[in-house]
Amino acid sequence: MYIRFEYKNKIKEGFLKDEKIALLDREMLAGGEPTSETVLVKDVTILAPCQPSKVVCVGLNYKDHAKEMNMEMPTEPLLFLKPSTSVIGDGEKIIAPPQSTRLDYEGELAIVIGQEAKNIDTKDSNKYIFGYSCANDFTARDLQLSDGQWARGKSFDTFCPIGPGIVKTINENDAEIELRVNGSLKQKSNLNQLIFNVDEIVSYISKQMTLLPGDIILTGTPHGVGTVVPGDTMTVSITGIGTLTNTLTQA
Repeated sequence: MYIRFEYKNKIKEGFLKDEKIALLDREMLAGGEPTSETVLVKDVTILAPCQPSKVVCVGLNYKDHAKEMNMEMPTEPLLFLKPSTSVIGDGEKIIAPPQSTRLDYEGELAIVIGQEAKNIDTKDSNKYIFGYSCANDFTARDLQLSDGQWARGKSFDTFCPIGPGIVKTINENDAEIELRVNGSLKQKSNLNQLIFNVDEIVSYISKQMTLLPGDIILTGTPHGVGTVVPGDTMTVSITGIGTLTNTLTQA
């Protein structure tokens, strides 16, 4: 798993395996490879695994979630954006904004773009994907509903946890995704429930806007979305990736 981390007041990138991190010979998105120089994961602070120019999100993209909401299946992906300032890493705190009285979790698969992508075909999408991570599309639901659009409710600082790192491949046809709150299972589905698959999503977005290296795509959330309060801890787990953990705290 590729990770970004802080070590001795410096930000570095490496490959995590068995509690040791092998430093890379260059940036991960530039094809960095592990070296013989290692540090222990217990001695570092894990950061968000990439620094995107933007986070592009897909709404209503699970068959079970559409059924839960009594909504028709979309005929093309529904897109919205989260700013780069919303991104945090594994273990960092989500800050509850005083403007909101209803805060919801949304466990999701994240795609990390590896190279600039514009107007690409679905069959070529994989060439532009660096890898995959876990994410939580955290949302101020009351503001989203009252505004009638999604920008404010999705965009507060800390509202896009992603991590703990990036893996190069997943089994999209059979990988479980789940979210737990304080250990209690709230969301559970499988990536085979995606309405639009990974390649379709990347191709579609690239025809609407240019995707840059490090950009993040959130692929939608399954059924079971719900509310949390300060003090609650959320964990997002996806087969083959790992677990992302963040706790909500009061501003």
